Amino acid sequence: MKQAIANALEARKERKFTETVDVAINLRDVDLQNPQKRIDDELALPHGRGRPARVGVFARTELAEKAKAHADLLITPEELGDLANDKRRARKVVDGIDYFVAEVSMMADIGKSLGVVLGPRGKMPRPVPPTADIARIIDGLRNLVVLRSRDRPTFHVPIGTVAMEQEQLAENLETVLKRVESHLDRGDQNIASVWVKTTMGKAVRV
Repeated sequence: MKQAIANALEARKERKFTETVDVAINLRDVDLQNPQKRIDDELALPHGRGRPARVGVFARTELAEKAKAHADLLITPEELGDLANDKRRARKVVDGIDYFVAEVSMMADIGKSLGVVLGPRGKMPRPVPPTADIARIIDGLRNLVVLRSRDRPTFHVPIGTVAMEQEQLAENLETVLKRVESHLDRGDQNIASVWVKTTMGKAVRV
């Protein structure tokens, strides 16, 4: 595992941006046409993602005020209406955020207005009450990664960035694989192969 990460990092060319390190997991003998067999989970990485996840908040007056200092994006009911009328802009906004949180009273409107944009991307917001400790909720989402196979046998999960220590990347990868195995009937026997790569680099088999 550590060797594969080392090889992936050594093989890459220097870039003008900090590349993400991803793992590609190939499943076998899993009936992914059956939704109950699909993997759909979230996991906090022990050493974080290398760069914190971006969090957006849909909120009204009081919660919006509390969220302002912590969220990467704040969407009020008025702004929700604007996005609903401009789906192109809505797609751009949604693609720039990793996770959304929404005041529970706004959920129905969000579903009607932006469900077609948020749903297919797996980014429907988590509902929270207006009295929620929004700072703590946002902080909790910063290190999360999504494990989602959908109906395809290959899926990708970010495990960090090239700026992180190899040891940290290896522990993050091990954490991801253990969680994936916990969802599979035959554990690691249902994993055909695992590959590690940087954003622009070549894939290296683990």
